[in-house]
Amino acid sequence: MPNEQSIEDLLARLERERLDADRLYNEALTAVDRALQSAPALPEPPPPYDESRLGDLNAAWDILPQGAPSLEGSAFKGRLRRFVWRLVGPSLETQKRFNAALVDHLNRNASAHRESAQAIGALLRAIGRELRALERFESLLVQYLQTITVYVDSKDRSLGGSDLRQRLALTEQRLLALKRDVDHGEVRGHRPAAPEQAPFSGSVDSVTYVQFEDRFRGTQQEIRTRVEDYLPILTGASDVLDIGCGRGELLALLKERGVSARGVDSNAAMVELCRSRGLTVEQGDGLSYLQRQPDTSVGGLTAIQVVEHFAPAYLVGFLEAAFHKMRPGAPLLLETINPACWMAFFETYLRDLTHRQPLHPDTLKHLVQASGFTSVDVKFRAPVSDADRLDKVETVGVSVNEMARPLSELADAINAHADKLNRLLFSSMDYVVVARR
Repeated sequence: MPNEQSIEDLLARLERERLDADRLYNEALTAVDRALQSAPALPEPPPPYDESRLGDLNAAWDILPQGAPSLEGSAFKGRLRRFVWRLVGPSLETQKRFNAALVDHLNRNASAHRESAQAIGALLRAIGRELRALERFESLLVQYLQTITVYVDSKDRSLGGSDLRQRLALTEQRLLALKRDVDHGEVRGHRPAAPEQAPFSGSVDSVTYVQFEDRFRGTQQEIRTRVEDYLPILTGASDVLDIGCGRGELLALLKERGVSARGVDSNAAMVELCRSRGLTVEQGDGLSYLQRQPDTSVGGLTAIQVVEHFAPAYLVGFLEAAFHKMRPGAPLLLETINPACWMAFFETYLRDLTHRQPLHPDTLKHLVQASGFTSVDVKFRAPVSDADRLDKVETVGVSVNEMARPLSELADAINAHADKLNRLLFSSMDYVVVARR
């Protein structure tokens, strides 16, 4: 078994690794966040190609629509026209040929320019959409990365009621119990267990029984709610003794209401748990503890789900000692499983290895009366839910139609048997014997 120092070193190393991983994660997340960029502003798409200007060019390119001017006329005018044309004619004809070639080129490239403008516009719009989508994706990615830690933490918390969490808690408690054994020189693995040793009697196994209680009997809050019903009986008492106090639910309630109370439990882990909550609890068995108390010193005695753990002779001795140690008028509360309810017997009583003797309500009531207690009453608790009871069939009733009468009689018989079985099999899971000294 690892010693205390090695466990502390392991926990310290795991904590350092966790902190390093947390730091690296935060640094990486910050780097990703800083790398985010907004989509750049794109130029506006070019305007649609204006073909109206091309029409004007096609109509105006010919600067000599009538061709060369007439050179005929009088001798003087004719000579003047021929002289002017020789000066400007070649330039005009050259310009006309250039205009024709230019307009022809523009006409032949007009469709290409138009399609290019349309393609550039569509491309710019597509790039804009993709850049905005990329910007949104990167933003959502950073948000996702930011939620990973919270998500993992919530998943860890969701394991609170799972088998993994229970096993971790049990392992931790068993390690503490082993440490106590080592400190006292009582490692169970180094000495044989007595043949008649009670189950869960060792300090390590007592932790197992705490986990058994948590899993099968109910949470502390659930048991606290159940035992609140006993407060009216105990509120006026003092020096109350809770035998087999377990996790201390009843003791905590009495303490909150100012009722002085103490507990006794043979389970070391239960005792440690109660003491950690500030409750007064001693480790030991109930009979031995009672026998050490002065006569008439106990102002109230409770045993919640305890007496079924006693062997018959021990139970008789326990009730005898309780009668002598309790004050006159002090209340006695004994809650136990109701074996007269078959569901309680098979579902609850048989599950616990520490149970020694099922106690029929009539039997326990008689033993309490025989020990000298008065005002003995049995109160049944925790009725079986309707969902777990036998259902009845719907009766068809008595009909004028004689053919329906046998069905009605059969339904009545089935329902009568269902009622009888419900009383036997599915009545109340627990009962409590309430008495006075």
